[in-house]
Amino acid sequence: MGYKMMKDVIEAGKNIVDISFYPEDPFGLDELAKEKGVVAVMDCGVAPGMGNIIFGHHNSQMKITDYECLVGGLPEKREWPYEYQAVFSPIDVIQEYIRPARYVQNSSLIVKEALSDTELIEFDEIGTLESWNSDGLRSLIKTMAHVPNMIEKTLRYPGCVEYLKVLRASGFFSYEKVEVNGTMIRPVDMTAKLLFPKWEMKPGDKDFTVMRIILRGTENGKEVSYQYNLLDRYQDDTISMARTTGFTCTAVANLVINGAYTRIGISPPEYLGGHFEFVKTYLEKRGVKYNVKKS
Repeated sequence: MGYKMMKDVIEAGKNIVDISFYPEDPFGLDELAKEKGVVAVMDCGVAPGMGNIIFGHHNSQMKITDYECLVGGLPEKREWPYEYQAVFSPIDVIQEYIRPARYVQNSSLIVKEALSDTELIEFDEIGTLESWNSDGLRSLIKTMAHVPNMIEKTLRYPGCVEYLKVLRASGFFSYEKVEVNGTMIRPVDMTAKLLFPKWEMKPGDKDFTVMRIILRGTENGKEVSYQYNLLDRYQDDTISMARTTGFTCTAVANLVINGAYTRIGISPPEYLGGHFEFVKTYLEKRGVKYNVKKS
């Protein structure tokens, strides 16, 4: 649906800054956008989104050898068994658990199943979270092909992955129809129907978004490392995931509306690295703060 929406907007000759994820290749709309004279920015959320803008900024300042992004949106209150609440479509969440994860290692594209290579990671103010391979690099695989090592991993509370692996291995995430009492259904539809009430945020529930980005490489002839840390919490009656994705999107929309970003065609967020300071300041004014350490 997201790809078709973006295509329809471009065909109408309207500029667009989009957050939605879809499996189709957004660059398939590049020629159409150029033909229509449209500025079209894709994947403009938190990750992909702000993470890409940070990447693009440093790509113009240094020779990057390693990029790692750890990111997750979680409920403040942990409740057994999933310790998770969905802030967008449950079907889209399930897609994260079944879509093969692509990352780059030693300049080679590696593909592994989702939920693989789990690690326990410590975060200040949160404690221990569990990371696993997810398919979040998206456009970076193409646009940053000169960077030899790139990976994105999703964060959840420890233990969540085992439950998800059991459901996946048992076929609950399958899109292949099965017959149940004379009716053909997709198991994933039934699973989403059952899980959504358990994953749905209730009145009074609060969430947080955590992201850690590490970039390593050479700058001015010296080896350097940059680490960006984000910990954003529910505030002003707005869930954190909406704040961190939505404000990034509206920051870039302002750049397009005001004529500060005018590149015709499909633009992944890393193309906006030159506007990093504007976006960062825009977010800070709204309480979304990325802290950076250089070593």
